[in-house]
Amino acid sequence: MSGPQPAAAAEAAQRRRVVVRGVVQGVGFRPFVYTLATGLELSGHVTNTGEGVVAEVEGAPFAVAQFCDRICEQAPPLAQVESVDHQEVPLAGGAGFRIVPSRSDGPARTLVSPDTAVCEDCLRELADPADRRHRHPFITCTHCGPRFTIVTGLPYDRAHTTMAGFPMCPDCAREYADPADRRFHAQPVACPACGPRLELLVAAPEPGAPPRRVPVDDPVAEARRLLADGAIVAVKGLGGYHLACDASNARAVALLRRRKDRDDKPFAVMARSVADVEHLVHLGPEERRLLTGAVRPIVLLRRRRGPRPPGAVRPADEVAPRSPDLGVMLPYTPVHHLLLGLPADAGGPPLLVMTSGNAGGEPIVTDDAEALEALAPLADAWLRHDRAIHVPCDDSVVRVCDGELLMVRRARGYAPLPLELPVPVRPALAVGGDLKNAFCLGEGRKAWLSAHIGDMGDLATQRAVERAERQLESITAVRPELLAADRHPGYRSAQWATRHASGRPVVRVQHHHAHIAAAMAEHGLDGSRPVIGVAFDGTGYGDDGAVWGGEFLVADYDGFTRFSHLAYVPLPGGDASVHRPYRMALAHLRAAGLAWAPDLPCVTACPTEERRVLERQLERNLNCVPTSSMGRLFDAVSSLAGVCHRAGYEAQAAIELEAAALGAPAVADADGAEYAFALRPAADSGDAVRADPAPVLAAVVDDVRAGVAPELVAARFHLAVASLVRRTCALARERHGLETVALTGGVFANALLSSACAAALGQDGFTVLRHRRVPPNDGGLALGQLMAAARASGRRTAAN
Repeated sequence: MSGPQPAAAAEAAQRRRVVVRGVVQGVGFRPFVYTLATGLELSGHVTNTGEGVVAEVEGAPFAVAQFCDRICEQAPPLAQVESVDHQEVPLAGGAGFRIVPSRSDGPARTLVSPDTAVCEDCLRELADPADRRHRHPFITCTHCGPRFTIVTGLPYDRAHTTMAGFPMCPDCAREYADPADRRFHAQPVACPACGPRLELLVAAPEPGAPPRRVPVDDPVAEARRLLADGAIVAVKGLGGYHLACDASNARAVALLRRRKDRDDKPFAVMARSVADVEHLVHLGPEERRLLTGAVRPIVLLRRRRGPRPPGAVRPADEVAPRSPDLGVMLPYTPVHHLLLGLPADAGGPPLLVMTSGNAGGEPIVTDDAEALEALAPLADAWLRHDRAIHVPCDDSVVRVCDGELLMVRRARGYAPLPLELPVPVRPALAVGGDLKNAFCLGEGRKAWLSAHIGDMGDLATQRAVERAERQLESITAVRPELLAADRHPGYRSAQWATRHASGRPVVRVQHHHAHIAAAMAEHGLDGSRPVIGVAFDGTGYGDDGAVWGGEFLVADYDGFTRFSHLAYVPLPGGDASVHRPYRMALAHLRAAGLAWAPDLPCVTACPTEERRVLERQLERNLNCVPTSSMGRLFDAVSSLAGVCHRAGYEAQAAIELEAAALGAPAVADADGAEYAFALRPAADSGDAVRADPAPVLAAVVDDVRAGVAPELVAARFHLAVASLVRRTCALARERHGLETVALTGGVFANALLSSACAAALGQDGFTVLRHRRVPPNDGGLALGQLMAAARASGRRTAAN
């Protein structure tokens, strides 16, 4: 029905004020409202305000009712309507329906849309020689393009974006004002006549000289030629710079790895289409949907084994050495599509390495001047544009586990969408952890988790946190009354919270309690009943001063009881053992009473003199903090099995152990009953249970000496850990009567382990909570801190 029923014309007119809240600015909502109202022959107006979209409609009561019903049901594709409130107001008369200028009265309460991939309609125009936006690198419309990264204020209008400096040409202005046009009130609308514009700069041959601009008609085509010749090009995107090179060129990839000092950490690749990667990786329906949808994150895909089809392009081995996965994304900006080449374009690599434009651990570079300086040691050329990036936003990273989304890094396409909370919280800021930092603002029943920022060990990251926090406050109107931080006394994130408290309380939340609280919040649990939280990660400060990480906690938002944990072993030299897994293997062997025999891979991997020093260190307990870390146990077994002895990036040894396990001939062959943790009463608590890995380590040693393949050892170990989870949770249910288990912590980014644990627990009748929208690693920590601090603040405040 396109208009009101004729019978309604005789009824007295009615006028209603309609307030729509949610993601309703920057998504074509006002043009949609205009079309809906005019189609129903209603008069009135619509505008953006700080609280959302506000419309007043007047006409036949039936038509007004239809308007109120359809405004949610038929909303634009990028909109996310949270609520529609309407009330009758006095008649105002008048004819026609108008979009009126935005109002900024009152605090900003609307939600900003994430950036989205270029839509199919725009792509068709991009490739059409007859279209005036043919090959325009900034083509966009109301259904796609930049949003969050260009917003400088609310309400969302061109004047409150970084497009404010690009006045519309007459043609763009005509489209912007035409209700029948796809670009009606599209704030980033642009064309070749009104900008923005691309330029290409290349590094000067003289050392220390500034890069020089290349005077070419088509900077993208020249950049594509440079990439084909093996160059590394810094490409300015939506939320920052990427460093790009030809993924099939082993020399170029090795050069980028060396310049970025990246060791073996896998790179992600960008492909033209799904067809360019389906011979490389396993693709299910959910993976295809993620790759081709509006978000277009990096999707971690299991690599195919065996020979490649003849003539198929494949990435160089240096792209993701010894990783079970290949991170893949498809182009999401017009520049990406042009860089990879439109269908009629010749030459250019079909697969590009696309990695964040930064030094390791630092935030992504967004500023043009900084890019020329900071990326000078890394790039041969810069493909950049003159539209400013107001908010840094890295690529999101996801995977599919058992058919469902598993968030690994939450950023572009997801931030700054809020999470709905199961219970209200007072205004608060949770600052997260030191690795994979993301902070969280919360108030009422909403929590805004920031985009991934980086590792807090770098001053640039700490400054980025400060800028991002101010910006998120400005668009959410949350004014934190308390701050939440990790209990680790040395965490820079916690120190940052203390410095910025300004008299507000700082609540310290135990690391693994926060992980479990995050999983509970994500799944909508109100905390009225505890869960069995299985928190496995590399490190987290324990209440006894030890490094925890293999924890079974009975927890709710208010607190926790430590039900079980891995037996403590020494962590000799702290970070030294993290970077050299053979040290962790030797520490575990010694704790298990197993000799450092020369036939074991971890023993031969450790230099003789270091081994002697390590032995004395362990004997005297010098710089040996006790740890119950499951992440470190994965490291130890990885080295003991001969898989990985040195870790150049976080969790490398564990990732390569998972890769080895995936190569095992069959799960049935991997099932070794002798790989079993011993559950013993813990000496430090009443009914607590200690999980002793000594029998598992002894079985690994036996298998290694018997010549069992590392793949089989790895698979058996994964099954042993899944069995430990199953047995310990059954024991916790027996003692506490709990039926819900939360699997959390960075170790559960391991899809093989996560799937095995969930399957076993499901068979035993447990309800299993696994992270989907929030990372299981420290990228989701702040959400749990927020929940625990907001609940804790009503009864106790551990202020610093």
